Amino acid sequence: MTTAAFDHLAVSNRDQLIYLLTEAAEIEHCLMCCYLYAAFSLKQSIDEDLSEHELAEVLSWRDTITGVAIDEMLHLALVGNLLVAIGSRPHFQRQNFPVAPGVFPGGVVAALAPFDAETLDHFIYLERPETAPLADPESFRHGDYQRRFDRRQLMAGAQDYATVGALYATIADSIRALAADFGEAQLLIGRDAPQLDEAATGLWGLRAIRSVEEALAAITTIVEQGEGSPGASENSHFTRFGAIRERMQALQTARPGFAPARNAARNPVMRRPPTPEGKIFMDDPDAARLVDLCNAVYGLMLRCLAASYLNTGAACSGALARTSIALMRVMVPLAQRLTMMPASTAAPGVNAGMSFAISRFPLDYANPQAAIAAIVERLREIAPRIAEFPHIAEMDGARLTATLHRCAEDLAAQPLTVSTAVVATATSEALPQPTTVATQPAAIADSNAGSAHDSAVEVAHGRDVTLRFEARRCIHSRQCVLGQPNVFKANTPGEWIFPDSASAEALATVAQACPSGAITYERRDGQPGEPAPEVNVVRVRENGPLAFSANLDIRGQAPRLRATLCRCGASKQKPFCDGSHVDAGFVASGEAATRESQPLAVRDGALVVAPQENGPLQVEGNLEICCGTGRTIDRVAKTWLCRCGHSANKPFCDGSHRKAGFVAPAVE
Repeated sequence: MTTAAFDHLAVSNRDQLIYLLTEAAEIEHCLMCCYLYAAFSLKQSIDEDLSEHELAEVLSWRDTITGVAIDEMLHLALVGNLLVAIGSRPHFQRQNFPVAPGVFPGGVVAALAPFDAETLDHFIYLERPETAPLADPESFRHGDYQRRFDRRQLMAGAQDYATVGALYATIADSIRALAADFGEAQLLIGRDAPQLDEAATGLWGLRAIRSVEEALAAITTIVEQGEGSPGASENSHFTRFGAIRERMQALQTARPGFAPARNAARNPVMRRPPTPEGKIFMDDPDAARLVDLCNAVYGLMLRCLAASYLNTGAACSGALARTSIALMRVMVPLAQRLTMMPASTAAPGVNAGMSFAISRFPLDYANPQAAIAAIVERLREIAPRIAEFPHIAEMDGARLTATLHRCAEDLAAQPLTVSTAVVATATSEALPQPTTVATQPAAIADSNAGSAHDSAVEVAHGRDVTLRFEARRCIHSRQCVLGQPNVFKANTPGEWIFPDSASAEALATVAQACPSGAITYERRDGQPGEPAPEVNVVRVRENGPLAFSANLDIRGQAPRLRATLCRCGASKQKPFCDGSHVDAGFVASGEAATRESQPLAVRDGALVVAPQENGPLQVEGNLEICCGTGRTIDRVAKTWLCRCGHSANKPFCDGSHRKAGFVAPAVE
């Protein structure tokens, strides 16, 4: 792309703003796919010519890249909310890969490539701040062209920008200008329509857009997380990719033959392309069938996301959003397996890869009833296909199939409550957030006894911190009401959470002390939020649940950093604890015997918890198992923890669930 400077041209009408946001949605969508493709190609075993130390590094890179891709999904949803707020619809369509020149500016090249040094440099270039003097690797360049734009024209059209951050600067300037011209109420004509938020999706930081202030805050979130982050903040995508590059260079210096990824195809395609240059046509029969399955799951994921914006009522919208996230979890192991298969006899030595192909038909549905019927039908069409792939069936095919069937059952049972209710309260002007909005549910009396849980996420906005409370996750450990009694006023009618009664640091401390994750927080003072733990730990609570503190990936659930999972077998909210161990009289020591183990080389990273159907919790990742007093019981990279309550070797599974006739689904 030319190095000439581009002006940030604020647009002069709604159609032009919709065009800019639509292009932003396509860029976020493409980046998400490109990052996932690179992550899928990374090796997963020491059997793939990696030492144990190298494998630990590569797995941490995969976690980082996947985390960035999840951020891009957040950005896509925020842009969707912005589009809805100004009277349009969320946009999840895009060009198929590789995206042709001219669709985006010359410096925004979207192509699928396996992880290597050039791909990583390309990612760093895409995420660079405007002030960073970087060049895109030659293999990712489209050439030098410009897209001219006249602000006075009525027809919406493309304009140029040097970085993605500059695109968002133009969008922010345009929102300010149009709000000044029209007035906030006239600009945000769609703000009362349903939008997605973090309670429905589990995407931290996803908020509904009801005011110009919230629109600009959403853009700030996107920019500061990565695309042209001012000053390249410590957690920006630019900085995180740069850190991977440094570690990769160190490993390549130590061992010149170090190769962290499989040789997956660059720009794989499902159909024989009329212009084959730069593409790999996957004509291997097994690869062709698996990429078809991957793309079918991906397409349905997008349709669920689009349908979640329909006016179905909060419960059904949340179910659609959860199904979309569950489909992504199903897609990941399928796509990873694809990079281990040959792509084509015409390209020896090149492996296949997911093409993220999108069909031509619209992603939207005519009405909520049609959406649910069509999505359930499609889930039931896709589920049996997984069994056609023996290698996947041997690993976790049954779990993936069960997930699809459970999603179908969940959606089919949803009541379609078409409602005018919105995710957050609409306002006619850009007003400051109220300092307290949470009212106390019956479930939160100052008591240690279990009780029925409300499913809502309550929100209390303070000057510096927003607190969120999810009643159904609460196990009444009372860390909140004892640690900050002036903030959490138990047994108080009406408002009961007062975030401005303590400092931001004190609120963060008490929230992070909540073992169940029922309390979470967001800093509004520019300081970082809750960090992932430096050591993954599960604490065995006396006569109670398993308390996890880790970068948790609990199958079927939104990502989280803290959770208490049932080990008595009686919870009605499995895999989470709901306090049933109290009524059940569950007795199990929190002081299991110490096992001989060696310190873990890496103590953090993703921790995957996969509840087994009618069986234990399968846990994979670096983990220290501790008793209630803090003594280490064991250090593991993979284990099975009892959740039926009958093991004679608690907290570990000994197979007693079979004899006890324990019944629990793999995914709730």
